[in-house]
Amino acid sequence: MQCAVAAALAWWVAASVIGHASPFFAPISAVICLGASLDQRMRRVVELVAGVSVGILIGDLLISAIGSGPWQLALVVGLAMSVAVFLDGGAMIARQAASSAVLVTVLLPPGGTGGLDRFVDALVGGLIALAVAALLPANPLSVAHQKGRVVLGELADALRGLAVAVSTGDPRRAATVLTRTRESQHAVDQFQEALQAGREIVRIAPLRWRRRRDLDRYVTASSRVDLALRNTRVLARRAHAALRDGEEVARSLPALLERLAGAVVLLRDELSSGREPVQARAAASAVAKAANAELLESGGFSMRVVVAQLRSVAVDLLQATGMSRDDAVAVLPPLHRGRRAPEETGERRADDAERSSRSAASGPADRHPRDDQDAPGAGERGGGAGPPGG
Repeated sequence: MQCAVAAALAWWVAASVIGHASPFFAPISAVICLGASLDQRMRRVVELVAGVSVGILIGDLLISAIGSGPWQLALVVGLAMSVAVFLDGGAMIARQAASSAVLVTVLLPPGGTGGLDRFVDALVGGLIALAVAALLPANPLSVAHQKGRVVLGELADALRGLAVAVSTGDPRRAATVLTRTRESQHAVDQFQEALQAGREIVRIAPLRWRRRRDLDRYVTASSRVDLALRNTRVLARRAHAALRDGEEVARSLPALLERLAGAVVLLRDELSSGREPVQARAAASAVAKAANAELLESGGFSMRVVVAQLRSVAVDLLQATGMSRDDAVAVLPPLHRGRRAPEETGERRADDAERSSRSAASGPADRHPRDDQDAPGAGERGGGAGPPGG
């Protein structure tokens, strides 16, 4: 729809308003620019318009003077790319300048329309494309809903899988969950790209301004959900080590993991329906309050790290619902009798615990290059989640 309207308008403006006889570059530029604007930032669209314009202008002017041929083509493409890199340095503008110069040199030698006319046609098409994108914008939430459900679904599935693994004492299932969570980063990246495109739309399109609040909820949640997934990877790695070594599992741990997965599902559903995630907040708060010192009374070192990671994931989810960091950490019960461990102290303890676990544990499922890219330490910025002692 956008491409059809933009192409027709670009042709009409270039032909009827400006007076060009055959303004074929106007609709071509409009369609190319709209194709880029669906998935990329506005800067990329501007780069594309500039690249097309530079390539057409340089190609048409030079070919008019020196003719066409192999060496002329090489000269025109090299000069067009050099000017494009000098103007911006981006890959998009250089590629479009080169391709447009090739088009002018090989397929469309100068004829009745001068280089300046084609340059103007390309600018007209680009400007019309930007105007159509602003006046007839795509729904900024449609892709965000789709990608967000995938990411939150991965997180919920991982927590459920770990709940089953620790309840049945199955280290292989924990290893399977770990492998899958390591492969989830691509979905997170796509989610972030969708939010970036959505924010661009609501910034330039007045018809979509009312969607800002719904989109802001997704933006607030996205970084914390990313951290929750990273923390879940650490949790899965330590759960595998604990189950492999036969450590005792706290009786309430599987249920807490299952309840935390339920909070993720609530967050997914509330975000997709445009509601304030109050139910997800309440569910995550209940899990955080239940993750107390009693969970640490059984199990060994790895199981204590699992408990620390459970608390960190709960804090991440609370922040994903819109709570501040301090308020989210305050929900956690103290792991030390009579006082709450300071937030930063808990992070350092958890960080030291995780580093020690990497050297103490063995087995192919324990370490992976991606794990070193996760949030730092077992506490994962959740605060106050580290195991006691030290």
